[in-house]
Formats: sequence, C-alpha cells, structure tokens
Amino acid sequence: MLYTRLDEMREQARDHLTGVWRSSGGTPQARSQRDTTARGYADRLARYDAVEPGLCFGRLDPRDGGALHIGRIGIHDVDEPLLVDWRAPAARPFYVATAITSYGITRRRHIRTRDRTVIDLDDEVLDADVAAAAGGGPLVGEAALLAALDAHRTGRMRDIVATIQSEQDRVIRSAAGGVLVVQGGPGTGKTAVALHRAAYLLYTHREQLSSRGVLIVGPNPTFLRYISQVLPSLAETGVLLATPGDLFPGVSATTPEAPETAEFKGRAEMVEFLIEGVAARQRVPESPIEIEVDRHPLRLDRYDCEPVRRRARESGLPHNLARPIFVAGVLDVLARQVAERIGSDPFWDDPLGENDALAGPNVLDDADVADIRADLAGLPAVRALLDELWPVLTPQRFLADLWATTDRAGLRRERGSGWTAADVPLLDEAAELLGEDDSLRRAREARDRRRRLDYAQGVLDISAGSKSYEAEDDFEAEIPNAADVLEAAVLADRYADRDTRSAAERAAVDRRWAFGHVIVDEAQELSPMVWRMLMRRCPSRSMTIVGDLAQTGARGGADTWAAVLSPYVADRWRLAALTVSYRTPAEIMAYAGRLLADADPPIDLPHPVRSSGAEPREVTGGASDLVELVAQAQGSVAVIVPAGRLAEVAAALPDLAQDLDEPAVLLTVTQSKGLEFDSVILVDPELIRAESARGVNDLYVALTRATRHLTVFRSAPGAADGFGEQL
Repeated sequence: MLYTRLDEMREQARDHLTGVWRSSGGTPQARSQRDTTARGYADRLARYDAVEPGLCFGRLDPRDGGALHIGRIGIHDVDEPLLVDWRAPAARPFYVATAITSYGITRRRHIRTRDRTVIDLDDEVLDADVAAAAGGGPLVGEAALLAALDAHRTGRMRDIVATIQSEQDRVIRSAAGGVLVVQGGPGTGKTAVALHRAAYLLYTHREQLSSRGVLIVGPNPTFLRYISQVLPSLAETGVLLATPGDLFPGVSATTPEAPETAEFKGRAEMVEFLIEGVAARQRVPESPIEIEVDRHPLRLDRYDCEPVRRRARESGLPHNLARPIFVAGVLDVLARQVAERIGSDPFWDDPLGENDALAGPNVLDDADVADIRADLAGLPAVRALLDELWPVLTPQRFLADLWATTDRAGLRRERGSGWTAADVPLLDEAAELLGEDDSLRRAREARDRRRRLDYAQGVLDISAGSKSYEAEDDFEAEIPNAADVLEAAVLADRYADRDTRSAAERAAVDRRWAFGHVIVDEAQELSPMVWRMLMRRCPSRSMTIVGDLAQTGARGGADTWAAVLSPYVADRWRLAALTVSYRTPAEIMAYAGRLLADADPPIDLPHPVRSSGAEPREVTGGASDLVELVAQAQGSVAVIVPAGRLAEVAAALPDLAQDLDEPAVLLTVTQSKGLEFDSVILVDPELIRAESARGVNDLYVALTRATRHLTVFRSAPGAADGFGEQL
C-alpha cells in the first residue's frame, strides 16, 4: 500500500507537470507562474525518485497500540498517516528509545529493503520487564548499525537516516539559533550528522529557510562530490554546496599556491593590508597638475585636494561610494578657478563656447557656477584626472594590481595568472572595502519600471474608454471595468518578469546573499579571513560548525574553537561532542594510537564500536610492490601519499585517478579529509608527519580513513624500481 500511494503521488505530480508545460503561457506573468509551478512539480518528482530506495526503514510499536512506520518522507492517505517522516517529533523514539527509557515504545523494528522487497528485519524489545537484562546498551539498532558499517563503501557517502544514534540525534535536532560546534574524532559521523541536521532544519523551519536557503561549506570539490547524494536521498534539494573558493561569484579559484603563501593570505592582518592598499589608490597630486581648458591652464595641487580627500574618507563610505564626494570636491576647486578667471579676464572663453554671456567682470551666481562644474565634468582631461586620483575599482582589478605591485615576499604575482582559493576571502574583503556603485543599475531599473507603468496606464486608459451602460428609468447604471479596480502600479508589477530560480540558485550568484543557516564541515582548517567571509554570509549567526581540532592540517587552521568564534559571538556558542567512532575499527584505532603516542598535545581518540578482525600490516618495498598491493586490495581503495611524493607515485600507478567513482584512487592527505574507504594504503607515514608543522594531525587523518583494511607502505632505501628515498 505504501509504494502504491507513492506511485500515485508520483503520477499525479507527473500529470500536473505535463499539464503545466502544455499551457501556452500568454502574458509574462502567466509564463512566470507556469515556470514556478513547473519547477515545484519537477522538484517533487525528483524527491519521490530519490527517496524510493529505503523508503520505509523502521517501525515503532507504542504500548497503547497503533504501529508507526518511519521513513524518509511523510506519506498520508486521506487523513491516515502511512509513513512518518523521520524528522517528525513522533519519529524521535526510533533513535533515542532504550529499554530503560522507552518513551512508551514496546518494540522497535529496523527494516532493510532492496528495491521494494524486505530482505531483513531487526527487532528490539523495549519493554521495561527486560530493561535489566538489556542493560540499556549504548547502540540503537545495533544489528542494523553494524550491517551498515560492514557494507562496502562506494564513491559516495550514504545517509545514516536508518541508524542515527542517540548522541547524533541530539545534535541533529538541536535548536537552529546561535552557533553550534560539533567536535568529534574520525568516524564519529560528524559530516553525516551535519547533513542530516540540514535536512532536519529544512523540515522544521521550512518557511524561513526555503526563502533564505542553507549553505554547506566543505573543504574541496572532491569532498562535495562525495557528500552530494545524501541530501537528495533525504528529499532535500534546495541546499547550496560550496567550498570557500566558490564563494565569490564569477571567480574560478583553481590556481595552485604554496601552503606558506596561502597561510599568509589567510591571516587576520591581511584586513589592514587591504585597507592600506585601498587608501593608496585614493591619491592627491605630489606636485601641481595643470589641465589646459580652451588654451587656459587650470591648476590642481596637494593643498587643494587634501581637504577633499579627507572629507571623502571621513564619510565612512566604501571607496567607490565615497568617490562622488571626492569628485564633487575637486570639481568645486576647478570651477572656482574658472569663475575667478571669468570675473577678472574679459578675454576668457567658456570651455564649451556656449556661455559667452559669462565673459568679463560679470558677477556669477550659484547657477552659473553649477553650469561651469557640469561643463568641466564632461571634459575628457578632467575625467582622466579624476580616474587617476580616485579610480572606480572592482575587487578583481584591485587585488590583481595589488599582487602585481606589492613588495611583500611570496605575494607578488603577475596580472592574469589566475585566482587561488586563498584569494577568494580577500576578494570578498575587498568588495566590502570598495563597495559597489549601483546607481546605473538602479537608474536602469527605474526606467524599466516607468516603461511598465506607462504601458499599464495606457491599458487602463483604453479600458476606461470602453464602458458599458444600460438605461433604466432614465438613469445610467455604470458597470465597473478593469480601470475601476486596478491601479497602474499594480498592473505594471503583474507584467514584471518573475525570478523563478530557487534560493540556492540565486544565492550562488549573489555575493551579498544572507543565508538562513550555514553549516561548515572540516571547520578546523579555515583561516581567519575565510571565517570573516562566512560570517558575512550569515548575519543571523545561525550556524553549525563541524570539525576536529586534532585533525587540523592547514598552517593557519584552528587551535581552539574559542579563538575562532570570539571575534564574532564572544562566548555565545555551544559545544556538542561526538565520542564514538563508527567507521574506524578497533584494530586501526589502536594502531593509530601507537603511532601517535608522542603527539603533543596528546590526541584523545574516539571509542570504536566494532572490530574488523584485520590487524593493520606494514610493508616495505619499491614501486612494483606498491602496484601489487593496490591490485590485491579489497573493496574501495585509496592510496594516500605525502604531497611531495604525489607525482612520483602517480607515475608508478597511472591507472589511479582522483575520481571517487573509480574503485581505486590516489589522494594526498588534504584530499582525503572527510572521506572513507574499505581499504587504505598509506605511503611513507613518516614523510607525511615531517611535511608540515601539523604533520602529526595529517598522519592522524590518513590513518583513520579505512573501514576495514589498513596497509602502511614504506619505501625501501635504494629500491631498483623506484621510490626508496626516505627521510
């Protein structure tokens, strides 16, 4: 019955979509409404298709009778609930009920399906009579959970909606307001929890978040591809996934950069560096400048311009918005010179030859001086001078010029050399300092609106002239028409083009978009400049910050959450800790503990819930031995290498790529963050540890990517077939 109802819902949506597209559209308003409606039905169809695998995964049997089936979406038949959405309050006992605290539930059933067929059931009796025997075990749905953990990994993260544990559920359902920091070690499900939290918030605060959108920030494109299918499988598609390098529309930040340069650009003091760079482009003449106007020189010097520049700066406006103040002041200086010359030189010619009446000792009024200013503003020589002293700047032009002219070590770069990920928050900061003079855009919009108003008024005038009357008892009864009930402005707005894009689509191209909620994964890696950019995207400070300080690998990454957040929310943030590792087997976690025993500060390892039965093994050899290890590895395989050895290993393993859809991939530690694989071959761990000041943290990341098998490969000194160079 459940799938029958889903098929009916799908067919209804498909029929509606077909009917919408068959409509002719007609007026701009009708076409806009058609497009919006069509998008809604298309999104609904996509959600129905996405949730069908594993549609129903659980059942609750309350003590007072009436079973509840739990699933990815809610489905009703008339007023009868056939399936309860996992995010609904009624579904919460499925994740938190125990034999000791049963929430009125006597039995919880986990249901596993393949296509539309039930292939396995796992029942948990939660009656108080068996509480003592059950002991209130730490895992909810242990059999279903372990089955999911033992399943082979693919190139995409799967949702955990059927096996959410109680400590994860508390985070997922935590209140949306304020900043929530989710701290957890490898395998604790931080990323999955963050994604399910996004789905929960969209369900709980649909009206608010559907208009403002949710932003999820991940460390790199590989990571985003890895998690891209989770939210659609939970029936949520209106979320923007981005890396920090994606957050300046129109800029593709793909140019590589040395880690030390990226770290320097990420420092908080770069704000002052940019402020100084903008100020340096607000110039006054070092020596007097003469402009020839109609064969007569006008003189502009530092003493004329300094007060004008000071007045523009003291306005507090961004650079481009303060420019009109500077321009007006300079034009005043030049206009006074012209006025004085006219009043004292009977042979002075008007610059444009249009106001001969001004010649001679005539007394000029304010209107005359205003005319002179307007004439000067149109002269090419004056415009060129103003552009030189106070240019209109875009963030791209400003930063490219700054990098091309700076003498700071490591920052100098030729114009046109491309943007790096570390440039993006600086472009964003520059955009704030420069401002955008949108007067032309607003003028264009005003013209368009006036044009629509004129058209609408014409329509109403025609309608007003087409009145129908009926004579009765020598009286005329007027029948109202459109002109009686519509105003031109209302009619004009109806004919305006509507933006049918989703909130995520609009946000992706709008730098100033304010999101309803922002989720940041691998947050420990972000620089202070990236944090400034993210905080602008979320002025409400409704944020979920996910990370592990022990896995910080970036040179400019976080040491403490307080240091990251105090500039923005002081101590008004809350911490949630995830302490159980579901991914990393006990054997691998113990091996990592031995290799990292001398870490300073010590690393607090999470508690593994399962054993794989396979101890990590160590192998020493050359390139051919590594090739053989890859061939023998089981399931999804990742070869994780030191960044400095990537090219060398790639040459020995040409069949390995960085596409997660492939069965075996080659990655650096940075590229592997947040990912998991059945088998991991870790190349030269000592070199990974020695590559950076945070090498211990990098090694911790690399050691904990495997769900089953870990092989540590060390290059043999003097290997004849390659490698062999050890530290």
